[in-house]
Amino acid sequence: MSETEQSFGITLEQVADYEFRVRFDDTPIPDLITDETLPLGHNAGPNPSRMMATAVANCLAASLLFALRKYKNAPGTMGAKAKLTLTRNEHGRLRITHIGVDLQLADKAETLEHLDRVLAQFEDFCIVTQSVRQGIKVDVSVHDGEGTALPVPGEG
Repeated sequence: MSETEQSFGITLEQVADYEFRVRFDDTPIPDLITDETLPLGHNAGPNPSRMMATAVANCLAASLLFALRKYKNAPGTMGAKAKLTLTRNEHGRLRITHIGVDLQLADKAETLEHLDRVLAQFEDFCIVTQSVRQGIKVDVSVHDGEGTALPVPGEG
């Protein structure tokens, strides 16, 4: 792996129905439970779409905070709200078509140094948001109980 490339892993383990325990490999981060919403799941945790909205909003908030601090600001407590839109595609399958994020600063704009530069730059440093905007290559493999790789149409 090159110096410009990093990787990390997560492990999913089915708990029951659509409920999964997520382990963040090689970290001390506590496990997380995910689940689908009713009626498919039991709402035991956030579903993948909610995790996507969370990832985008959290990354933007953290990036904005970093940029503000880079210019020697000491901003107050920040908040964020995200709204994700699901729309059916031509095959009738739900797809994420929009994520709107509203970041709320505690401070008045005029009290923040170099706010124009901060606002011009912070999104570009948000790993998740920029990756989602560009599209992410996803490779999928499926193995049976004996470890045999199963053919997945459309994957190469």
